[in-house]
Amino acid sequence: MAVDSETTKTATTKTPKPNLQPTPIVKQQVDEFAQRVQTIRRGLHEVVVGQDEVIDQMLVCALTGSHALLVGVPGLAKTLLIKTLAAAFDWKYTRIQFTPDLMPADVTGYELLGRGEDGATGPRMVFRPGPVFANLVLADEINRAAPKTQSALLEAMAERHVTVGGKTYPLEEPFLVAATQNPIEQEGTYPLPEAQLDRFMMEIRISYPTPEQEEEIVMRTTYGEPALSESVLTRDEFLQLRRLVLAVPVAANVAKTAVGICTASRPEAPSSDSYIRDYVSWGAGPRGSQNLVLAAKARSLLLGRSAPIVDDIEAVARPILRHRIIVNHRAVGDGVSSEDVIKHLLDEVVA
Repeated sequence: MAVDSETTKTATTKTPKPNLQPTPIVKQQVDEFAQRVQTIRRGLHEVVVGQDEVIDQMLVCALTGSHALLVGVPGLAKTLLIKTLAAAFDWKYTRIQFTPDLMPADVTGYELLGRGEDGATGPRMVFRPGPVFANLVLADEINRAAPKTQSALLEAMAERHVTVGGKTYPLEEPFLVAATQNPIEQEGTYPLPEAQLDRFMMEIRISYPTPEQEEEIVMRTTYGEPALSESVLTRDEFLQLRRLVLAVPVAANVAKTAVGICTASRPEAPSSDSYIRDYVSWGAGPRGSQNLVLAAKARSLLLGRSAPIVDDIEAVARPILRHRIIVNHRAVGDGVSSEDVIKHLLDEVVA
C-alpha cells in the first residue's frame, strides 16, 4: 500500500523548541535602570544612615521579586528600612507582629457571615483579607509565631496566593515578604523550618553602625520622626524594571560557577571535598543556584553592566547561601560556621 508523502512529512515533523534566548539589552536601558535605582538608593539613605550593603541587598531582593530575612539586634532600623523601601516604590505596606498566640487567620484573613458587596440578597460567608494582602509585608520577629502560623505565610511566599475556606485568593504583584529575627533572644521562639528558610532569597545581617554614623543617627532622630522618601516609581514602572532584570543574559561560565558552588556544598556530591564532608549536613539546593544567578543579574544592572560576571556571584554568595548550608555537630564543636563553609567554597570554586 502506497504511503502518502504529505502524511509522512507531517508525522515526522518535530515541534519546534521555544526560543529561550533573552532579548538583547541595550546600553540605554542599563543606564536608565541604574539612574532610577540610584534615585531610590539616595532616598533610602536620606532616612537610613549607613548600611550601604544592606540597602543594596534589599534592592536586589525587591528587583528580583524575592523575599528577605533580616537578622539583627533591636534598634538597627530594620523596620524603618522596610517602611522606607515601601514608600520609595509606592507600595501597600503592612506589618504583622508575630507572637506565640498569632493564628493563621490573623495572617491570611478569614470568612465570616455577612452580606456581599455584589448586591446579592441574604447572608453568606464573606472573605475578609488579612494583612498578607499587600505589596510589602513585614513579618516582625517571625520566629516567635507557632509553626502552623509560619506555614500559613509559607503558602503566600511560595505560591503568591492564600487558600481560605477551600477558595484560593491571588496576591497582587509585586508581593514581597521581609521578615525580621532577633539573634539574641531565643527563649519562646520557634526555629524556622528549612523549607521556609529556603523561600528567602537572602539572609541579610545588619550590624551596628560606626560611631560617626551613630552620631548622625542621634542628631537626625532626636528632633522628630524621620520623613519617609517619596515615591519615584509607579507600580508599572517598577514591574518594567523587574522584567528587565529577568531579561539580562547570563554567560555559561557564570551559571556554571553558581551551580558549581551549590553542588560542591553538598556532602554527598562527587565534587565536594573532605572539608565539606566533615562539616556540612545539608548543602544548598537548586534554588540556591537560581538565586545566585538572579541576584547577580540585578547587581550587574545596579553597577551599570548589561550582564553579570563571576565577581557578582561571589559578591552575593554569602547572604544567599548562609541560611541554606546546614553545618553538623562536628562543625559546631570546631567553631566552623556556614560563613566559613561559604568562604571555603568560594576559595575552591571561584579562585
